[in-house]
Amino acid sequence: MDELIKILPEELVSFVLTTLFSLLIGLSQLKFQLKHDEDKGGITSFGTDRTFTFIGILGYILYMLEPKSFTLFIGGGLALIVLLGLNYVTKAWRYADFGMTTIAIALITYCLAPVIITQPLWFSLTIVVLILMLTEMKPTFKRFANKMRNDELIILAKFLAISGIVLPILPDNTLIEGTKLTPYSIWLATVVVSGISYASYLLKRYVFKSSGIFISGLIGGLYSSTATITLLAKDARTAPEAKLSKYAGSMVIAKSMMFLKFMILIYIFSKEIFTLIYPYLIFLTLASAFISWLIYRKSLNNEVKTTEEEHDDNDYKNPLEFKVALIFAALFVFFTIITTYTIRYTGNSGLTILSLLSGLSDITPFVLNLLQNVAEIPRQIVVIAVLLAMLSNTVVSMFYIYFFSGQRTDLQKKVLWGFLTIVILTGITAGIMYLFTT
Repeated sequence: MDELIKILPEELVSFVLTTLFSLLIGLSQLKFQLKHDEDKGGITSFGTDRTFTFIGILGYILYMLEPKSFTLFIGGGLALIVLLGLNYVTKAWRYADFGMTTIAIALITYCLAPVIITQPLWFSLTIVVLILMLTEMKPTFKRFANKMRNDELIILAKFLAISGIVLPILPDNTLIEGTKLTPYSIWLATVVVSGISYASYLLKRYVFKSSGIFISGLIGGLYSSTATITLLAKDARTAPEAKLSKYAGSMVIAKSMMFLKFMILIYIFSKEIFTLIYPYLIFLTLASAFISWLIYRKSLNNEVKTTEEEHDDNDYKNPLEFKVALIFAALFVFFTIITTYTIRYTGNSGLTILSLLSGLSDITPFVLNLLQNVAEIPRQIVVIAVLLAMLSNTVVSMFYIYFFSGQRTDLQKKVLWGFLTIVILTGITAGIMYLFTT
């Protein structure tokens, strides 16, 4: 194909591509306008397949006749704008139709020729593909807009603000002597964690909005394994006996996602630590998922086949709330200071104790702080500290389940052996890593 293009004259190739792309756009508009005109009870468009093809050809001819000053091309564009404007006024007055999508696409079609001639082929194809996709996806966008909460765009604006506006302007100057704590490093950690949580939040809200219990644990675990386990434990208080295995398996899979989430964070912040820890985290993720499946399948064997209940978790809060970001930033600063002075005055033994204590709260700030101090702490010690923090957090999650699930003894037994197995495997993994360092 490439050899054939080289043999043919460049003008012929660009003309054929312009005509073909314009025709494709015209055909997509024809399909759209037939339905649109039927709804409006009259012909509201100025043209479809052939019209768009001729617009593209016109743009090509005028551009090729005067490719230096572009006078003819600009003049043809202005004339096209006038005609399209007259069509728009008539359409708005007669049919109360104020849409401008077709007009915008017609102007893009007119500009295809210069793009095809001066730019790489992939760029032209991208434009055509986007036009075809966006034209067909109008009903999808309408359905999506109807599902959106009133504050969803504000949430997106917050994420764009904290990542694209606030982060770049923050200074990278040390705040506290002897630490690597800077405004930029604090906010960078906040943005990365918020980004992962926000992505899982969107998946839970729009892709798996009315999902089963197991999917809630799977997606929610990336958002926050502790929050997800707490919500599932609360729901399990009133759940039928036959569904307790589902709840227990979902809690375990949420913890499995914790290992996956930290593997992603470690890869982002420290490739050195990632190369050491990723085999262990992959093992723990797969082992936890297997344990979850063993628990979950009991409910499938014991329960009469019924339609899986929908599980709409409106209790999942927006991860970009300002107070949530402030709490995370405060914890990050706290663990940075504590870790720095712990290592300075107590060494590795103190760091081991601190790792276990960090599991009482969100371990993410502690882990990210370790990753940013790799130069001062042996890499193997960092890996052990991360694994111990995860072990401690898993134990704390067990107490959350016991506290929030009430007197559901059957659930607690299922969760006990599942989480204890994860704790033992995590402890063995940390022990293996310790043996390699001594």
